[in-house]
Amino acid sequence: MKTPRRGRRRLPPVQTGLSGRCPECGEGQLFKGLLSFQESCAACDASFLDEDAGDGPAIFVIFAVGIFIIPMALAFHMLLDPPLAVTFVIWSLIIILSSLWLLRLMRGVMFNIAWQRNAREVRLQDFKGKDSDT
Repeated sequence: MKTPRRGRRRLPPVQTGLSGRCPECGEGQLFKGLLSFQESCAACDASFLDEDAGDGPAIFVIFAVGIFIIPMALAFHMLLDPPLAVTFVIWSLIIILSSLWLLRLMRGVMFNIAWQRNAREVRLQDFKGKDSDT
């Protein structure tokens, strides 16, 4: 497996992340499913195996849903006074669908920002062979 040559082109990470495109070439698809990344780019063969968007996207989605959607659900219930089951069913679907949609967008953006900055997950193998005090 060859290592990707990063930094050849400086593509905007937010634009490529929101569109779900490869951070290296901007042409290949980033996702193979709803939230899972491709193993590599079909256009430029950049490997995505060692990349991880981390927990950052989930945090942003939790904040967005908590700040915008939950108050709308409460206002809906207080103003229209529907049965509690109706409020629960309608807003549960809205919360789940909007969370999945936002999570896909944020995973793409965070992945592409990390790619552009050559950030990656630190693994135990990175410390093997180095002298440590512990």
